[in-house]
Formats: sequence, structure tokens, C-alpha cells
Amino acid sequence: MKELELKYGCNPNQQPSRIWIERGELPLEVLNGRPGYINFLDALNGWQLVSELKAACGLPAAASFKHVSPAGAALGLPLDDTLRHIYFTPDTPLSPLACAYARARGADRMSSYGDFIALSDVCDESTARIIGPEVSDGVIAPGFTPEALALLKAKRRGTYSIICIDPAYTPDPIERKQVFGITFEQARNHLRLDSPELFAHIPTRNQSFTPEARRDLVLALITLKYTQSNSVCYAKDGQAIGIGAGQQSRIHCTRLAGQKADTWWLRQHPRVMNLPFVEGIRRADRDNCIDLFIGDDHDDVLAEGAWQQFFRHRPEPLTAEERREWIARQRGVSLGSDAFFPFGDNIERAHRSGVQFIAQAGGSVRDDHVIATCDKYDIAMAFTGVRLFHH
Repeated sequence: MKELELKYGCNPNQQPSRIWIERGELPLEVLNGRPGYINFLDALNGWQLVSELKAACGLPAAASFKHVSPAGAALGLPLDDTLRHIYFTPDTPLSPLACAYARARGADRMSSYGDFIALSDVCDESTARIIGPEVSDGVIAPGFTPEALALLKAKRRGTYSIICIDPAYTPDPIERKQVFGITFEQARNHLRLDSPELFAHIPTRNQSFTPEARRDLVLALITLKYTQSNSVCYAKDGQAIGIGAGQQSRIHCTRLAGQKADTWWLRQHPRVMNLPFVEGIRRADRDNCIDLFIGDDHDDVLAEGAWQQFFRHRPEPLTAEERREWIARQRGVSLGSDAFFPFGDNIERAHRSGVQFIAQAGGSVRDDHVIATCDKYDIAMAFTGVRLFHH
């Protein structure tokens, strides 16, 4: 099959719409549902991300994509009891691939709502059961076991989009797209991001990167390679915990991603983990309640009658001091940036979210200020010399 007709493009008024290939056959097959234009953009970007993560780190990988940027990306490392609780998998047997998706989905659950999933490996029954209860548009993987396929076909009353991608497919080295009737052409970004040379230039006093930090920085950089620029990614324990995408200012990327990383960490506070939810609450309502509860406006939220219905009794909110104290406990976070940090304010904000390791391009006229700010907090930083803009 050389082309596939789509219902419409980015919006319902944009018809006709299709995906097609100039030479050969499309390297994918739709096994169920009817993926749309944006679904395919998310699926193909997500597939590239997870296949590169698998190649770089040697572990199954998963991504949760929304509007052509990842909301989460992760490797298939085991979950401890705390992560099992906040990812809603307390009693579920988990394969490594299922762990990867639980992490990718769980990092930023509000942004992942209605995601398109990408999996590096054949989707097994364990992973399908993790996907089952989540609100999601579809999944792309290099294959599906019969048990997994049956479970996924039952989602969304049988309309769930399932795409099988040929893992052996290699695209042409030149890529093209059109804007306003004008064709843009460039070489594909084949840059490998798992080379030790990325960490060869370390201008900070602290030059020590743990093996876990190097892994997390590789994960962050590969994630950024498929994130709309400007972008930064906070990572810890084999998963992205905060992604700031598509901001015009780098400090806004750092703040946005830092807020998401803080929310991920605050969800692990004992008071938050034991919120008195009513029985049968939907996951989306629970996620919204948690995010609002740990925000600065929690008193206003609790005062609204609409939210009271989700609690058995009014929970005692975290004070601003309790939130600050808990966030200050966060350590061992890695931070990647798709281009250089222009000022030290990014480092100041990153430090507040427990960042101890950074990989960024370098090359700002204020590199000296950025280095000095890292030294102030004993942060190890590598200048990769690599820019990762993606549009």
C-alpha cells in the first residue's frame, strides 16, 4: 500500500487528507480504528523516539505523545511501591515494556490524557492491560501478541487506533515538508546521542556524572530530539519527569518543565498518596484533584463544591512551607536542553527541582555566568556542542 486516505487533516475543514510514500510501500499497517493526521504525526515521532531509546540504552522504551511532543518517555525499569501507587498499578504484574509505559504515562498524567502511545517492542498482554483503563487515542508498536491485540481492540467501543510499524524500515536520508506551498528540504537528523563524546567537555568544577545520570541525560536528549523547540527535559530513574515544549523563551521551558517535575515529586508525598477519595472515582478526576490539591490555589479548589464530591471528607491541605520542604528533598535529577542556556537563571530554577546533572549545547556569550551558577550549587554540567531543534 502506497497511500492511506485520512478523514481530515489537522482540522475537520482540511480535506482531502492522506499519508503516502514516494517509493516502495508504507511501512505500517492499521490493525484497528482510523488514525487521523495528528495521530500519525504523534505515532511516527513517538516511534522514532522509543526505537532510539531502545538502541541507546538496551531496554524497552515507551512514550506518551500529545500534539507532536512527548508528554512522557521512559525505559522499562522496575517500579517501586511508591511509583506503583501513583501510577495506579499496585497489584498488576508488569513486564519491562509495561513498566516503561506506566512510567511514560505517569510522569505528567494531565498532559498524557488522550495520548498516542509508542512502544519499542512487541506489545504484550501486560502492557495492553496497563493501557486498557487509560484514556488514549491509539498505539504504535512493531507488533502485538494475540492477547494484547484482543484487549486493545476492545477499547473505545472497538474504535481504538492500533498501528503496526515495520521495525526494519529506514527512511530516505533527505526529508521534505511544505509550508504555504513552498517545499522545505533538509538532511534527516541522524545524530546519535549515546556517544561518550557528549560528556567530554565538562567546564564545571564538579565533573562527576554517575552512570545513572549519564543514562538519564541520554534519555532526556533523545526525548528532546522529538520535542517541539524550545524545550528542556528533567529526567530521573530512567524516565522523563518534566518536559517543557514549544516555548519561545528558554527560562519559560525550564520553569514549565520544573513545575511538572515538582508535581511528579509532590504526588509522592505521604499526605497526597493517602488523599481520602471516594470509591469508584474516575482516574481523570483523581488526577485533576491531585494536581489542584498540591497547587498554590488548593484552598480555593477545596472550597468549590464540585470538588468536594470526590473526597470522603475534606482533606488537610499541604501548606506552602510543607510543599517547599518536600520539593527540597528531591535530588539526583538530570536536565537536558535542546540548545544552550543563555543565562544562569535557568540553573537557579533547575536547582530548585533537585537538578544535579546537566547536558546542554553550550556556546552562549554568557556561558561564564551559567558555569558559575552551576559551581554555586555543585552541579556537574557537560557542554555537548549539539543543538536539537525540532519543528
